[in-house]
Amino acid sequence: MTRYIAIDWGSTNLRAWYYREGICQEERRSESGITRLNGRTPAEVFARVTEGWPVDDVPVVMAGMVGSNAGWLSVPYLPCPVALGDIASRLTRVDGLAWIVPGLSIDRRDNVNVMRGEETQLLGAAQRHPASHYVMPGTHSKWVRADGGKIVDFRTVITGELHHVLLNHSLVGAGLPAQQPDAEAFRQGLETGANDRSILSRLFEVRAAHVLGTRPRESVSEFLSGLLIGHEVALMKETFMPGETAPITLIAGSSLADRYQQAMTLSGLSAHLLEGDTAFQYGIRSIADELVN
Repeated sequence: MTRYIAIDWGSTNLRAWYYREGICQEERRSESGITRLNGRTPAEVFARVTEGWPVDDVPVVMAGMVGSNAGWLSVPYLPCPVALGDIASRLTRVDGLAWIVPGLSIDRRDNVNVMRGEETQLLGAAQRHPASHYVMPGTHSKWVRADGGKIVDFRTVITGELHHVLLNHSLVGAGLPAQQPDAEAFRQGLETGANDRSILSRLFEVRAAHVLGTRPRESVSEFLSGLLIGHEVALMKETFMPGETAPITLIAGSSLADRYQQAMTLSGLSAHLLEGDTAFQYGIRSIADELVN
């Protein structure tokens, strides 16, 4: 692939890259995520963010919430199990301007799940660090099981969203001062969350501890983060990947990667780290390559 445009269009932000001869010529960022269009159409935002780029002459591939029922065009999910190599052949054309990558879905009695955007990272991760399990932390963390180039199962844990809601919209975080980094509070939270399955009863203790003065009020966010992440990793190890000994591929930015690596070490898991943007770029490039071959 010599030239293509890649767009990662999420709920709150948009990032676009123009590649030529395999080298990024320009990167653009916008806060015009699908939930922040402010009266503009997706086509208008697209035109603005790609202005001056050769959109009529090169493949344009978009991934993320742009393909959701709240996005530019509702693109059907691909049901799992699905071969990662099949994704590039299942793109949807929108307004003759670009291709949208489909998300993945699970619909079983024991698991109903969807993902959009992460499938592109998985495609790149399978090239860089193939594994039987992948973890993508975030607002909605994804735990993925693969087998022979196929995605066979995945689970979603809303750890990041729960942390935000509890800290900002519940009694747990009411009246707190500005929060400060506190590695020890995070570590204590990890140990509590990893070793106590009664996570619901522990959540109110987060408030009680700072009300009674047994935990600094500035460290509540760090303890809560550790509590939730520690519980997530321990729970998923037990229920989603019991007996797994091979390294996981952890797809994340540096801040979240460090937190999840600590939790994984505590739970006896090992991981290869792959930066999220790197995984996305490798994935989107492989899709663009398929479009011209």
